[in-house]
Amino acid sequence: MNQKHTVFWLRRDLRLDDNAGLYHALKNHILPHGQKLLPLFIFDTEILNKLEDKNDARVHFIHDTLSEIRNQLQDLKIPLVVLHGNPKTVLSELFDQIEVSAVVTNHDYEPSAIERDKVIEALCKKRGIAFETFKDQCLFEKSEVTKDDGKPYTVFTPYKNKWLKHLQPYYYEGYPSLKLCKEYAATLTSPAQLPKKITQPLTLSDIGFEPTSIRLPPRAIRTSILKSYDKNRNFPALDGTSRLGIHLRFGTLSIRKCVDIALKTNDTWLSELIWRDFFMQILWHFPHVTNGPFRPEYSRIRWRQSEKDFEAWCQGKTGYAMVDAGMRELNATGHMHNRVRMVTASFLTKHLLIDWRMGERYFARHLLDFDLSANNGNWQWAAGTGCDAAPYFRVFNPDEQFKKFDSKGEYV
Repeated sequence: MNQKHTVFWLRRDLRLDDNAGLYHALKNHILPHGQKLLPLFIFDTEILNKLEDKNDARVHFIHDTLSEIRNQLQDLKIPLVVLHGNPKTVLSELFDQIEVSAVVTNHDYEPSAIERDKVIEALCKKRGIAFETFKDQCLFEKSEVTKDDGKPYTVFTPYKNKWLKHLQPYYYEGYPSLKLCKEYAATLTSPAQLPKKITQPLTLSDIGFEPTSIRLPPRAIRTSILKSYDKNRNFPALDGTSRLGIHLRFGTLSIRKCVDIALKTNDTWLSELIWRDFFMQILWHFPHVTNGPFRPEYSRIRWRQSEKDFEAWCQGKTGYAMVDAGMRELNATGHMHNRVRMVTASFLTKHLLIDWRMGERYFARHLLDFDLSANNGNWQWAAGTGCDAAPYFRVFNPDEQFKKFDSKGEYV
């Protein structure tokens, strides 16, 4: 009789420590029933095929992170399976090769991911396989923080107040998933039981990509920076922000750990983490924002059509110092300071009068920390079409922003 496996499907949670799904896979399926752990990552062609740049730094980041996880697991004699293709096809073929009793993963809130998971859940049900997902990438999700009548918040400040009111220490206590892996490593998985072709590492070229020249930020929570975050975060010439966006985006760092540290160091940084939850629940409740304005009445705005002006904005050649510096920083590094993100977004939508969706797509292509909910929410905020938006006629004056936040021109 073949040994039964529980597949733990890594996605936006690329770590072994404090991983909700991995913990529940171990506690609910593997340890009680003597099943074997099979960690799995799928390079999803439904996502990769839409990427315009074959040297996309985010793909390189994921590949490097998987190598780190593979090394951690090898020390425990547990293999990591990394496959490439459409998730339904990949999992169907995997189910044909080994006996799987459960697929466990963590929630994803983007509309396309929700549809993907419905397809996988149906596939698992047809095969008699359990499919379970858990909350991991945000502290409060979906309808956990709502108005008293159960309706979702669409304004940040009351959402934040209710979020803080709900907060209890157990919400940000870490899951001892790595500890459990280490304690029971000898019983979790035997690599000899798996077909060799599914345990072979994939190179970047195997999935059609190339290495990046962009420097990827380290996974380090710098408390010395965070202690002065409220004072320094608006000045782009200073090293005054966390630079953890990519790690929160791909889950190489736990949101619970970040909240725990924010509570001990800086309320302003905590507010930024709450904004992240806020935009995720907006996307969950109002998925129409992925294709159009949060406020339907603003779908009638007639934006200017100017490829020349848009290209000048993309290349940092508008003649406005802070705007151009921001766009050049983005193009060269995959990062842009948050204050400058607001300035560049306002300039595109309020000065050039170009559709915010064009800017949103450009940021989605180049930002290391691109996250659909936050990128969409912040672009609609800048354009005045979103929830909690300033009036549509509010403008960030790029020259005044330059004088106020980079008066010596050090960032520019």
